[in-house]
Amino acid sequence: MKAEPDASPEVVTFGCRLNMVESEVMRALAEQGLEKNLVIVNTCAVTAEATRQARQAIRRIARERPESRIVVTGCAAQIAPETFVAMPEVAHVLGNAEKTVATSWDHFASRENVAPIARARRGNAPAPLLSALEGHTRAFLAVQNGCDHCCTFCVIPQGRGPSRSVAEDEVLAQARRFVETGHKELVLTGVDLTSWGGDLVGAPRLGRLVRLLLRELPKLPRLRLSSIDCIEADDDLVAAFAHEERLTPYLHLSLQSGDDLILKRMKRRHSRAQAVDFCASLREKRPDMAFGADLIAGFPTEDEEAAARSRALVRECGLAFLHVFPFSARPETPAARMKPVAAATVKARAAALRAEGDLALERHLARQVGRRVQILAERGGMGRSADFTPAKTFGFPPGALFEADVLGVSAGSLDITADSS
Repeated sequence: MKAEPDASPEVVTFGCRLNMVESEVMRALAEQGLEKNLVIVNTCAVTAEATRQARQAIRRIARERPESRIVVTGCAAQIAPETFVAMPEVAHVLGNAEKTVATSWDHFASRENVAPIARARRGNAPAPLLSALEGHTRAFLAVQNGCDHCCTFCVIPQGRGPSRSVAEDEVLAQARRFVETGHKELVLTGVDLTSWGGDLVGAPRLGRLVRLLLRELPKLPRLRLSSIDCIEADDDLVAAFAHEERLTPYLHLSLQSGDDLILKRMKRRHSRAQAVDFCASLREKRPDMAFGADLIAGFPTEDEEAAARSRALVRECGLAFLHVFPFSARPETPAARMKPVAAATVKARAAALRAEGDLALERHLARQVGRRVQILAERGGMGRSADFTPAKTFGFPPGALFEADVLGVSAGSLDITADSS
């Protein structure tokens, strides 16, 4: 969750980077003439826990700020609006297709208590692109929205609709504005980023967009990708990693499991071997590549051998950064009808997978000692190297991009030395 209590209106954001981008759009729209006591809660539906946390946050806000008007939106509100309509603390509910449209926020106080929930459809424009994300030194560019896949555990297509892409010329124009305003790192993001272009004329692939941006923006020091699906990585994208130093050597992969039978029951499109081969092939072409991944622990029917294969995948793919999700059944999904794993077992397997991830991160950090790396300083005395490794950057202002030597590791981040002049 990300909250900005000092902003007017306040925005509380759960979930993905795309939600963060959309929250900034809503903040800008809501500031145009609305009352100051507005709180926007942008929800996530990727797990039942995320929805529960959103409800908790709404109740807390109502207790702490009884004078506030609470607007709820996001994927959880899109999928189950009645859940939030029934909450006495909630004044308005907006759907995902409405929340970034300016007219949704016009004369807001005079609207009916609950706004209609529109469904995103093929051809709908994705969320507007932004000139900046408040509070971030990296700039995020939402180039895609929605998803055409039907993973058995996932409700996101219900909340986001089908895949829609921002046209190349719009992406490039916005990226130029980022560079002109001094941003040194641009992050491309979306719900299913590697499906970008499939709905555009000629069906261009993500690799083409990446190479276009790097070619047309020679003054952009860093271009980064958010989470991708390894099976959808096209040849141009792989070539860009091999030959474009400014394309940062880090990918976060949507892997979900290391067991082939579980992957089939999830209705994922890659096999375990394809995931391992993808990481090995890309690392051969770009030796400094680092990888992170989403993994689900305790998916229905998962046995101990399948869980062990997921843990082994961490080492076989050379993963460094894990997002581990204990399986959380979502109503109306096929996985919710499968034989569940006992809750205590799910919890234990998630803990074991996180422990494997901790060891993997330790190995990754240890390999950085003695290297010279490029760091982008962020707020709070921290920053990130090109491969997304956190580093302490005290003495450098947010937005500074500099070379540094790695002296050691402490508290899960790099200790560095650099010339601060």
